[in-house]
Amino acid sequence: MVTRTCRIWNLYGPAETTIDCTFHLVDISADTQSVPIGRALPRYRCLILDDFLQAVVISQEGALYVGGVAVFAGYLEREELTTRALIVIDDEIFYRTGDLVRMDKNGFLHYQGRKDHQIKLHGQRIELGEIEQCLLNTLISACIVIKWDDDHLVSYVQSTNIDVEELRKHCQSHLPPHMIPSIFVVLEKLPINANGKIDRKLLPAPQFSLLTNIDQTDVIPLTPLEEHLQRIFSEAFHNESPNVNMPFGQLGGTSLDVIRAFMLIQQEICTKVDVGLLFANPSIRQLARVIEPLLVTYDDSSVTTSALQLLQENQDRSMP
Repeated sequence: MVTRTCRIWNLYGPAETTIDCTFHLVDISADTQSVPIGRALPRYRCLILDDFLQAVVISQEGALYVGGVAVFAGYLEREELTTRALIVIDDEIFYRTGDLVRMDKNGFLHYQGRKDHQIKLHGQRIELGEIEQCLLNTLISACIVIKWDDDHLVSYVQSTNIDVEELRKHCQSHLPPHMIPSIFVVLEKLPINANGKIDRKLLPAPQFSLLTNIDQTDVIPLTPLEEHLQRIFSEAFHNESPNVNMPFGQLGGTSLDVIRAFMLIQQEICTKVDVGLLFANPSIRQLARVIEPLLVTYDDSSVTTSALQLLQENQDRSMP
């Protein structure tokens, strides 16, 4: 009944552009995955630019700049802040919204997240909004993901009945290893500030003891193959005792460290291993399970030859 008698408009705009600068009439048959923020209102201009202030192509993400009749003049007695917020493009004043958007083939703008919510963790660029969107596709009603102390991703989720392990498995199925939160903090209600947004300052500190107070079978290798893999990842990731059940993205390594581990595995254990196995089985224990069938036999004493020894042997063979 509502769909027959009501029309829903999605409006977007920061206060600096006098509230609304884009609009979109929601189409319940087409807007099934996400609702666009639409097109610019009359007498407004929306530009999607890269870091060099160059226009991006269709479907590519970029920063949104808004110009037009109602762009504000500046912040009262905050000249430095005003200078950072406004920019002149083609003799017209534009406001740097700080929002990331993309334009689809129909000319509709899609909100992607905040530019200041893009972070780097262990050398990897991460869009926190992408993780949050993944989590919102579960039974939780709200969430926020933050970087904590430059070492961990922490997800705060609002729910009264959710299994944390199910959340983790969902993320592992839809996100690369380096984007999976280390800790999920479940709250009945996320703290909200006066503007109706999540108040980050009131979020409780995560209990990192949960990462260390774990079953010893998560740390101690159970087979010679797991032990060998643990030594390899310890060397490649500069991690003294990597958890054999923890995803590689949470062990503190970078993408280069993963490649380093892959090369050591090929050199020391099995040449049949390809890099795709590492990403499809993102923990030492999972990786050991898929590598084991590739080995005719696994004798720990026979596969401890280091990469340096292998290189020396190859050099010796090539000498006259």
